[in-house]
Amino acid sequence: MFLFATLADATQYLNFQDLMGDHSEIAFSVFGLPIRWYALAYLAGIFVGYWYLLKLIAQPGAPMARRHADDMVFYAMLGIIVGGRIGYVLFYNLGNYLRHPIEIFKLWDGGMSLHGGVVGVLLAIWYVTRKEKLNFLRFCDYIACVVPFGLFFGRLANFVNGELWGRPTTVPWAIIFPRAGDLPRHPSQLYEAGLEGILMFAILAFFFWRTDARYKPGFLFGLAAILYGLSRFSLEFVREPDVQLGTLSWGLTMGQTLTVPMLIAGVWLVMTAKGRRQRVEPIAGKDSVA
Repeated sequence: MFLFATLADATQYLNFQDLMGDHSEIAFSVFGLPIRWYALAYLAGIFVGYWYLLKLIAQPGAPMARRHADDMVFYAMLGIIVGGRIGYVLFYNLGNYLRHPIEIFKLWDGGMSLHGGVVGVLLAIWYVTRKEKLNFLRFCDYIACVVPFGLFFGRLANFVNGELWGRPTTVPWAIIFPRAGDLPRHPSQLYEAGLEGILMFAILAFFFWRTDARYKPGFLFGLAAILYGLSRFSLEFVREPDVQLGTLSWGLTMGQTLTVPMLIAGVWLVMTAKGRRQRVEPIAGKDSVA
């Protein structure tokens, strides 16, 4: 009954094509080379994040120098792409890629896992901090503060591409995504951009600039994991599950399932951060004394 009522009233909802026009995943072309919205989102997240990271490390007591931040841009980009792709293959579509392994390398067809990207970035941080003999958790704290930029631009790219839409709904701001059928749906990509991007950035920025959290190794990193975990877990209830997986046998989506260990680790990091506080008073002054 709900389905027929919704279809009958579908004209009252905004259509994605009316909003975006003749939508294309390609933003523009340069000398015949197509530049996709995804590529622009990655570039925007990396460069804006790098700019903000330089602002953070300019403050007293930073765990890295400018040269470390420069190195991290390259390794983080590599970790995001490789980790994100491998994570998607393993967690979301392993059967298909086992049958057609060459498709693993077709990044332009889409298919990236944020959880896999997180693992890739953590491995990149581990490599840089081990090579340069830096504090791993404090390095993670600073990187965590710039992650919301990438999440924000990435979710906007999802929306512009008309993908990863939400579940059917009758809320007044619902949108009809043509690739998802005739039912109005939650614009869950925008919800995620707001929670994982804007709200997460604001909270982390407050703790970085207004408290002594950056002197407690693991606190900001753990807080970021909690904020993302809660946002992702909650929004999965209004986001359409991946068609090849649906809701898993234990009642959660794959996104929610992968978020659980992130939440557990985040809570542990925050609760134990005070015990890892370091003395950096020769650089930061007496306020930073443990």
